[in-house]
Amino acid sequence: MLHLLDELEAAEGRATSLYIPHDLPVLDAEKALRVPLGPGIEEAMPDIADAIAHSKTGGVIFWGEENKYLVLPPFPFEEKLFASGCDVEPLRELLQQERIVALILLRLGAYAVGVFQGEKLLSSKVGTGLVHSRHRQGGSSAHRFERHRDKQIESFFTRVCTHVQERLEPYRLDYVIYGGERHTVLSFRKQCEFLRQFDGRTLQRQLNVREPKQAMLEAAISQVWSSEVVEWEDDETKVTYPDKGDF
Repeated sequence: MLHLLDELEAAEGRATSLYIPHDLPVLDAEKALRVPLGPGIEEAMPDIADAIAHSKTGGVIFWGEENKYLVLPPFPFEEKLFASGCDVEPLRELLQQERIVALILLRLGAYAVGVFQGEKLLSSKVGTGLVHSRHRQGGSSAHRFERHRDKQIESFFTRVCTHVQERLEPYRLDYVIYGGERHTVLSFRKQCEFLRQFDGRTLQRQLNVREPKQAMLEAAISQVWSSEVVEWEDDETKVTYPDKGDF
């Protein structure tokens, strides 16, 4: 991403830049786009507005004679900015900050917790816990099994919450991001009261992690830092997702 910004900064010809903050509804995003960015922006505007409105981090448009890009950054922008030329400095600054980010990866029976500064791992804890699979048969025995299983899940969540607190407390976190099975993560967050203090610093996207292990934890941080890039080229839209995928 930083290499792309260097190329945009060095490109010749007219260009404009527009930074749009996160959490804008579609109509507000369309209003923010009503600036003279350059030829062809009208045709691309609906797609751009929709992408930014669904982004949890905002978006940056670089629109020039040589290059036409929309960048959805890994971390949120807070303010709108319009500038002549390819003004890449605010985005470059955002990407170069050594943010302290906590990753909590969770599936029933396995967890991985890590604290990173940039992409450097500062602290981690990985473990497992006994949680039986669901009972497929009916009857009273199935109800007893489900109650026993619920207690296993509660005990597992309690233990994971303790480890999360041990790892996160020593650091002043910029963001927390979760990964794993969505329903499991939501249930865990409801039970773990310690995590409520980070609700305002929790990134809304969730990583798709198959197995919460140490290797997956260390690989997932590159996905956290990746940007989504859309390029308009010869009236065609080319979308790339750097470092995107399942773990």
